[in-house]
Amino acid sequence: MRESSKIKREIEELREQIFHHDYMYYALDQPEISDKEYDDLVRRLKDLEEKYPEFKTPDSPTQRVSGIILEKFNTVKHKEKMFSLDNTYSFEELKDWDERVDKGLEGKSREYVTELKIDGVSSNLTYENGVFRRGATRGDGQSGEDVTVNLKTIRAIPLRLIGKDLPEFVEIRGEVYMEKEDFEELNRERERRGEVLFANPRNAASGSLKLLDSSIVAERHLNFFAHSLGAYKGKAFKTHWEFLEKIKSFGMRINPNRMLCKDLDSVIDFCKMWQEKREKLSYDIDGVVIKVNSLSQQKTLGFTLKSPRWAVAYKFPAKQVTTRLKDIVVQVGRTGVLTPVAELEPVECGGVSISRATLHNFDEIERLDVRVGDRVVLERAGEVIPKIIKVVETVRTGKEKSFKIPLRCPVCGEKIIKEKTEEVAYRCINISCPAQLEKGLIHFASRAAMDIEGMGESVVEQLVKNNLVRDFFDIYLLKKEDLLKLELFADKKAENLLIAIEASKKRPLSRLLYALGIRHIGEKAAYLLAQKFKTLDNLVQAERSDFEAIYEIGEIMAESIVEFFRNSRSKKLIEKLKRAGLNTKEEVIKVKKTSFIGKTVVFTGELEEFSRTEAEKIVREFGGATSSSVSQNTNFVVVGKNPGSKYDKAKKLGIKIIDEEEFKEMIK
Repeated sequence: MRESSKIKREIEELREQIFHHDYMYYALDQPEISDKEYDDLVRRLKDLEEKYPEFKTPDSPTQRVSGIILEKFNTVKHKEKMFSLDNTYSFEELKDWDERVDKGLEGKSREYVTELKIDGVSSNLTYENGVFRRGATRGDGQSGEDVTVNLKTIRAIPLRLIGKDLPEFVEIRGEVYMEKEDFEELNRERERRGEVLFANPRNAASGSLKLLDSSIVAERHLNFFAHSLGAYKGKAFKTHWEFLEKIKSFGMRINPNRMLCKDLDSVIDFCKMWQEKREKLSYDIDGVVIKVNSLSQQKTLGFTLKSPRWAVAYKFPAKQVTTRLKDIVVQVGRTGVLTPVAELEPVECGGVSISRATLHNFDEIERLDVRVGDRVVLERAGEVIPKIIKVVETVRTGKEKSFKIPLRCPVCGEKIIKEKTEEVAYRCINISCPAQLEKGLIHFASRAAMDIEGMGESVVEQLVKNNLVRDFFDIYLLKKEDLLKLELFADKKAENLLIAIEASKKRPLSRLLYALGIRHIGEKAAYLLAQKFKTLDNLVQAERSDFEAIYEIGEIMAESIVEFFRNSRSKKLIEKLKRAGLNTKEEVIKVKKTSFIGKTVVFTGELEEFSRTEAEKIVREFGGATSSSVSQNTNFVVVGKNPGSKYDKAKKLGIKIIDEEEFKEMIK
């Protein structure tokens, strides 16, 4: 009993330390320890909670990522309505608003609070007795979507408030946003994966907050600033400034760039200053929010149907110009994603001559209703790529032409498909399309696929550039004299590459399937398909229902396989590869009698003696199945170093957990 009390006390002390360091880092921007020391505290707490789950609580810092994948978000009602702000676009309009406030207060003196207007996504956080209970999007102001699991992944949002005089109940409003650096890294990664790029940080934050898998949200590094009060039960505040200072002491993150202004002149000076300095911030702002400081005066002024009369936004003038849109061309990315690009009459904006601007995707064209020949408004903030923000409809002549999404790839003429994913993209599925050939060849020759040693990026680039390879089949037509014409090759290197190409013909069907680069089909799926159908001919003749009957193959994967083998170019390529002598059969593994037969195994953490791919292959050879997620159907979870949320879920569900040593004993 004494030992249990000691453990409980240590867990509580660790939580208090972590809450304190979150407060110092996010609320005060004054970290007292290094990231490693912070991570060590969290790791120690996690270890203790795993050993003593009876002491785990929902507001523990270890509970930020749930690991739950939702089917949809529920709609929840805000206790108090979330109003939108009226906008002003000039200091004259701001003076008009000040006069209306003066009239509403019958000339009484007042103070204003100025805060930076974060270009993010409005969210409402609900705390009960200091514990974060629910988070929701603004929605229509009355109700929003319950995104609690996603908001919990944001470290700037405290799971438990700290300090004294905590309210019994409070709704704290603020902005979820993404730092510019994190946004750029996210788009670089999406470009590497051939996914549709986000238009801007706000677009990325909004899309991330609506994801149904909180583990992906956690990887997006979202951030948060609190700025407003909703429903409240507790010790009353007299002013908005007092409210901001109080919730800062509670551990909420408040933007430090705010000011208490005695008059409108001070407000205008603040707006001018940040209009000049905004590019130096690490996040996007699009203006300044001005609020009457006194809460009793706010009550006197009240609301219109849509907006508070006691607050307004001053929107910064953007670096904007107008020009004519001459054409919309479609670019094809390395993985077949189609991106529309606007070709413009050259115009100077922010000291740079602009003749092209991205339209991001076809949905954006429809949203803007942009047409060829339109007069369009371009915006460029700082060093950001220029974008079309609206059409000047009043000058339309009727000769403008609506844009139609191409039915065929503008590069190769192949049929275009619309991806059935949460982030819609149009894609060319022709694996021999010149626009995506280089990356496809690199993948085809990679170690996990056909394993053609010596056929890396620089070699592929030269082969394509010199028209020696136009599809995968051409690899097998290469001759020594062809290679010696290239600057990268000497006699020995050419011979070695040809030997590697010849050896690749013996790879099993599973490796060939993976090498073909069928959308959504990775190594594991390729292996399952090869084991199931045994030959390429069987697989080509199979129906969609045959693929969906395989437990690990879902609807999207099945559709992708059917589309691939239905494609005429794919059919021709496969026939040519067969003529080249590639192996189109799979050696069906004879299952060894082990305790893995008929069992489903999940791996989490880092294994010392096996790669994840090797370990999963062993399980399959021993008659088991592997999965990437833990469920009631999981029989074993093999845990390596630094396990993730799968380990927590396995413990919660009471699933058998083994370490790497036990795994090695089982496969002996």
